[in-house]
Amino acid sequence: MTDHATALTTGLPGLDRVLKGILSGDNIVWQVDTIGSYLALVEPFCRAGLQSGRKVIYFRFASHPPLVGPDSGAEIHELDPADGFETFIAKIHAVIENAGRGALYIFDCMSELAADWYSDSMLGNFFMLTCPYLYDLETVAYFALFRNYHSSKAIRPITETTQLFLELYRQAGTLYVHPLKVQLRYSPTMNMLHVWEGDEFRPVTSSVLISSILASVNWTDLNSEARPGYWERTFLEAQGVQEAVQAGRCPPPREQAVFYHLCRMAISRDPEMLTLVSRYLTLADVLSIWRRMIGSGLIGGKTVGMLVARNILKRQSPRFAELLEEHDSFYVGSDVFYTYLVRNGVWWLRQKQRHPETFLEGAVQARQRILLGQFPDYIVEQFEQILDYFGQSPIIVRSSSLLEDNFGNSFAGKYESVFCPNQGPRERRLEDFLSAVRTIYASTMSEKALRYREQRGLLNQDEQMALLVMRVSGAMHGRYYYPHAAGVGFSFNPYVWHETIDPQAGVLRLVFGLGTRAVDRADDDYTRLVALNAPQRRPESNFDQVCQYAQRRVDYLDLQANRLMSGHFLDVIAESADVPVELFASADESVPEAPPGSRKVWVPTFDHLLGATNFVKDMQEILRTLQDAYAHPVDVEFALNFVEARSYKIHVVQCRPLPVRGIEAPRLSAASVTRADTILEAAGAVIGHSRRIRLDRFIYVAPSAYNRLAIQDRYEVARLIGRINHASPGRGAGGTMILGPGRWGTSDPFLGIPVAFADINRAAALCEIVAMHEHLMPDVSLGTHFLNELVETDMLYLALFAQRGNNYLNTAWLESSPNRLLAVVPKADRWVDAIRVVDTAPASGETGSILLDADPFEQRVICYFKR
Repeated sequence: MTDHATALTTGLPGLDRVLKGILSGDNIVWQVDTIGSYLALVEPFCRAGLQSGRKVIYFRFASHPPLVGPDSGAEIHELDPADGFETFIAKIHAVIENAGRGALYIFDCMSELAADWYSDSMLGNFFMLTCPYLYDLETVAYFALFRNYHSSKAIRPITETTQLFLELYRQAGTLYVHPLKVQLRYSPTMNMLHVWEGDEFRPVTSSVLISSILASVNWTDLNSEARPGYWERTFLEAQGVQEAVQAGRCPPPREQAVFYHLCRMAISRDPEMLTLVSRYLTLADVLSIWRRMIGSGLIGGKTVGMLVARNILKRQSPRFAELLEEHDSFYVGSDVFYTYLVRNGVWWLRQKQRHPETFLEGAVQARQRILLGQFPDYIVEQFEQILDYFGQSPIIVRSSSLLEDNFGNSFAGKYESVFCPNQGPRERRLEDFLSAVRTIYASTMSEKALRYREQRGLLNQDEQMALLVMRVSGAMHGRYYYPHAAGVGFSFNPYVWHETIDPQAGVLRLVFGLGTRAVDRADDDYTRLVALNAPQRRPESNFDQVCQYAQRRVDYLDLQANRLMSGHFLDVIAESADVPVELFASADESVPEAPPGSRKVWVPTFDHLLGATNFVKDMQEILRTLQDAYAHPVDVEFALNFVEARSYKIHVVQCRPLPVRGIEAPRLSAASVTRADTILEAAGAVIGHSRRIRLDRFIYVAPSAYNRLAIQDRYEVARLIGRINHASPGRGAGGTMILGPGRWGTSDPFLGIPVAFADINRAAALCEIVAMHEHLMPDVSLGTHFLNELVETDMLYLALFAQRGNNYLNTAWLESSPNRLLAVVPKADRWVDAIRVVDTAPASGETGSILLDADPFEQRVICYFKR
């Protein structure tokens, strides 16, 4: 057996002497002008390594000629950097792990990786992850870089991480070596210029000779800190192309080629989104994005959706160009996220997420490290410039991951967005901003985000987090900051509560104040649903019900407290004398006339806004225009601000494809079912398309037993439902129906069952039994993240009003059928009274099957035995 401890060499004994030997763990980086110079050093290193009996591994990924031939005896691995950073580095590290200790490595010139990943910082990240791994395994590795090609974002982390960093010059056919860094070794001449003569490397001691050599070669100049890397060079060149376009000197094919290249660098690599981008953005648009960008990488799905939607609308009509509120957002590139993970020791924890068996391991530790991490100085300086630009205007830092808001993957509510009221001294505002960024980065490791990725087969895809930094739409009203109205719009309405409502006309979920109350399910409140073809047609039947189920609380930014708050609607408008409240609210005439000086009782109905302005028409046209451009239903978030009595601006802050299915589903013919064969009949809130499905399992939470449970026990019930759900079959031939009291997905177990969506995601139908409290109506939460997931997974939602005559639940059958809870989740004896798992034929002894028919046009669902 070869003694590896004595066999380490460059293959050039004279060079070994200059460097005082090669040590286990040495990573050796050569800075060169040509591949030929690098090859002159690779050949003896490879040859000596093979002769010593060590394993020599060559990573082939660049376009230059191969450094090691197929007949050399070395192990060659061909890789494609275009597969993405995570995939590329995972494959390399898998090879290194498999090779074990003491192997020798040769890498192609790394400079092309900066071009493949469009970023010098990603090249630096690659080296910072790979070099220590090789060091720990006592290997020796050769790397190369082109001199004066990279910015400090690549050079600095490489020189700080590597053990040896050497300049290699060629002058008049002679090679010179100049060691700049040799760790743990020293000699009086080590860092001098050395000439390669035969088998020796001799120090050049004559000042005449040294100056003549360095003056005639491409040495590393003093502007390395300011030198642009690949990212900056490419955009600067594109700026020149844009100037040529404006001067009429650039042929269209050249402009298109540059535009497409920049789009793949900074906008998107999703084919469907690129189609929209190429249709509605221009080279000038992409350059404008670059000028407001921090770091490099992609801007992410949420940002792309917002920018594309705005351009679609502006191109459609001059009216939209005038109607839309301008935005002056900034974009934090996705590479900043990767750099943050690498610099703060999170990368290896995150890699466990790529595997379905381990995707939750280490997630808590990763989140903690992210929340306590530090940013590179050059990133913090750019963050400071953003804050200086906005002054003390409130801002919001929004997640904008690569997979977010694309076709097929909305990630609704999976990642955080954080408001920064942006008040106080500059140092405090900066720390609040950094905390917001860390919070969003940490949300990528949350269980709900990871389970969503696992459920949709996205664990092994590159999922980087970009950020969108926006000025909050709204105005100051004393200490309060909020827009007059905000909400969510669907171009297709999945909740048709009356026969006059056209699903194709779209629907709004409207609130007064910040839109958080429209997208985050507010358990203590309601919102205004607006069918755009019948805006005055409400689900409520009279004004008493309108008052009972109207919005009561308003979300706003409290500029004195420097935080997001909520307060009662009447309290907020009382402090907002400049708000035209009659546009958004109606006076409650049933209240006896109040004494002089007391305030009027207003109910936020939005009747005047919907009936006396063009708002409904504008929103319907906006949604229709965006749906036509996307060739797909869309989900839009917006804010509304009046600037004069009848003049308003609409801010489209988000647009994404709405993953609704069954738009063209035919209506079912009504089934004739006897009461004896009926399991459930509901007439009320039904969301989803017409369907007939077979049910093989019921998960039933008994209202009476659940109501007796302590608050902590209700959380236990929610987790147990999640375990039953994960053990249940998917939606094959037969599905699962989950029934329970109150609101599903509530954050308040007093109002319902506090499940996460991952706890119910295998169900085909979800039923809310209105039995928790007399006045708790099911909140048809269109546009909330929870309900978006129901729509995205094509899950039927229905509400059962147990006390109404046209509603019925066969509780006797559910409670008398065998409870298979313990067969599904052993040791759950404590919960057999509260949770029943009923599997239908053959376990039930019934012949035939159980079917569920849903007709959203009639707002009717019936579940029955089909004999």
